[in-house]
Amino acid sequence: MPPKSSGYFPGTDDKHPVLITEAQPSLEDQHRARVRRYTIIMAFRIPCLVLAAIAYSTFSSALLSILIIAVSIPLPWIAVLIANDRPPRRKDEPSRWDERRTALEARPHNAIDS
Repeated sequence: MPPKSSGYFPGTDDKHPVLITEAQPSLEDQHRARVRRYTIIMAFRIPCLVLAAIAYSTFSSALLSILIIAVSIPLPWIAVLIANDRPPRRKDEPSRWDERRTALEARPHNAIDS
């Protein structure tokens, strides 16, 4: 049995090369991951509607069905926010915050009085 990879890629070392760069994944890979996240989150919407119909037919409770549908209403908004988020920051990625800077220099300005 080949040894398990401890690098960037899951699986065996025979399938994937060792990652030797600090470059981010390609834009195509990032887009594919975002589309996958969006699809998974939006896939919960259809079962919610089916579950609401089953709950209404089984329990004859419109309130329960409306609650289930209400839970599915913000799913598209949440899916878009999560899908458009940047890839997670790595632990070894440095913070770019240096120090607090003032917007303008604090120095005297000459004014002309009339």
